[in-house]
Amino acid sequence: MLGIPRAKINGLRLAAFLTEDSLSQFNSHLSNAFKGLNQSACEVKLYVDNKVITVQVMMSINDDGLECLTVLTDITARKQTEVKLKLAASVFSHAHEGILITDIRGNILEVNDTFSQITGYSRKEAIGQNPRILKSGRQSDDYYKDMWKTLKEHGYWSSEIWNRRKNGDIYPEMQSISAVSDALGQVMHYVSMFSDITHLKAHQEQLEHSAHHDILTGLPNRILLANKLTLAIKQSQRHGKILALAYIDLDGFKKINDSYGHNTGDQFLIDISAKFEQSLRAGDFLARIGGDEFIAVLSDLDNINECEPVLQRILTAASQNIICNDNILKVSASIGVTLYPKNGSDPDLLLRQADQAMYIAKDAGKGCYRFFDIGPSEADRTRREGLERIRQGFEKKEFVLYYQPKVNMKTNEVIGAEALIRWKHPQQGILPPGGFLPIIEGHLISIKIGEWVIDTALKQMSIWQTQGLTIPVSVNVGASQLQSGNFVTHLAGALAAYPEIYPELLELEILETSALEDVIQVSKLMNTCVKMGVKFALDDFGTGYSSLTYLRRLPADILKIDQTFIRDMLTDPSDLAIVKAVIGLANIFNRGVIAEGVETKAHAEKLLSLNCTIAQGYGISRPMPADDFPLWLESWHINPIWTA
Repeated sequence: MLGIPRAKINGLRLAAFLTEDSLSQFNSHLSNAFKGLNQSACEVKLYVDNKVITVQVMMSINDDGLECLTVLTDITARKQTEVKLKLAASVFSHAHEGILITDIRGNILEVNDTFSQITGYSRKEAIGQNPRILKSGRQSDDYYKDMWKTLKEHGYWSSEIWNRRKNGDIYPEMQSISAVSDALGQVMHYVSMFSDITHLKAHQEQLEHSAHHDILTGLPNRILLANKLTLAIKQSQRHGKILALAYIDLDGFKKINDSYGHNTGDQFLIDISAKFEQSLRAGDFLARIGGDEFIAVLSDLDNINECEPVLQRILTAASQNIICNDNILKVSASIGVTLYPKNGSDPDLLLRQADQAMYIAKDAGKGCYRFFDIGPSEADRTRREGLERIRQGFEKKEFVLYYQPKVNMKTNEVIGAEALIRWKHPQQGILPPGGFLPIIEGHLISIKIGEWVIDTALKQMSIWQTQGLTIPVSVNVGASQLQSGNFVTHLAGALAAYPEIYPELLELEILETSALEDVIQVSKLMNTCVKMGVKFALDDFGTGYSSLTYLRRLPADILKIDQTFIRDMLTDPSDLAIVKAVIGLANIFNRGVIAEGVETKAHAEKLLSLNCTIAQGYGISRPMPADDFPLWLESWHINPIWTA
């Protein structure tokens, strides 16, 4: 036990092997033994071979009272087992999960305190019962058959399940069951552990609701609309009914926001959406898809005339006075209507048709509704065909991104690139944005394409990063995309999809004129995005009507001087004055500035003399496919235009 040969142990004191905390206990026990006091064995710790063991000490004094016979028993293994048993008992008692143990027949043998807290059954009430006392009735017999089949085949089962508390409440839990076998592999017990996930399920349902409903009004959002519209079309198809889709846009809502603030505007939207819902029939539904844009789906119609009273009620509701914060507010509504099956069955197509009809209603004087495809003009038909061709091209992945470098003309460093969309048209070749973006302006497809641009740019940045090229990229964001209601959510999701890309490497370019349409709202959106880490640039700066007034409100890092001013500044004093003014504003407000449209060495030299060092343009490089960018980067360092 002590690891010392018998011949050498004579003369050694046992105390020499005792740990410090055992020495006094041993001496006291020894003293009592010589005094003839009856006492039980004691436990002490000894140092043996550089480790500590626990021994039980039994002492017996001989008849003359001069010698003590000491018997040492190594109980280290037993003590370790006791510790493990105590630990297991503590874990069992204090575990946050409910635990129950049954025999092979399913009779409950033991439960812990958490079991009682969750189920309401005390230990006394549970022992001897079968776990069926918790059965909720929500799971089928097949569910339990599969559970036992899995247990028998694998010895383990885990799933989400609904159970019933003692008071009758049904609750969700995450449960696992393990079969416990003896040394021969025979199952002797089952151990079940479970957690009450009521709060988790509630949170999950809250997230689900938030993902599918408008936060402000509680109405279905664009995502839920797509699902409900698809189901409504299928139901109309089965029953041979007509479905009407109404695109509702408020006339004059922007003035409310501008005059009374966004808090009043938000309350107005809440109130008017409630009025719209009251105007619908049972079975119809309303969704909010943008700032002041709603979609009403009227189903189960036998003829077109049945939807017109509903449309008229919506118009009436929109035109009624609404009191918000002691202000009497009034707007009107323009409604575009399309019909299934007359105009098709594709949900996206029907939305676009209703959108187009809504603009026809606005052109007709607002405060009215118009049906899609009633005597369209040639211009309307051409635009509609153009929209449809763009949609098809987008679905066929005919759109690509080209990248135009941005350089520091003073250091010759390439400091970033702008992602520019191109359409690889099967008949017309590569089309620049001017060939198709004006057609989709203000339509749903423009938002989808804008989201695709952000996603594709981030994907390309990730690819370049794996190649050792880390470079900031800017993308253009349209006004309708920025204020679509889903912009922040989509941007957050896109950034989360590429965690290896630092958000500050992504720059969002918005037109100055777009930003000035609703400075307060755009500023809020921009600030939300800035908190994510992305940067902003005001594109075509200098073309707006109140640049100085609103510049402080917009959290833009960069001002981009419009290329028309750069191109003609060498010959037109007015354009040169504007360029100087923008550079001066950038310095005053501590913003960066970049010149677009640098085409010649003379442009570059003039800008450098004005202390504008960042530029892009055909004189530096035309936009190029992503695969060409790394090769261009190598050659650029060799021969920048102003040193050629």
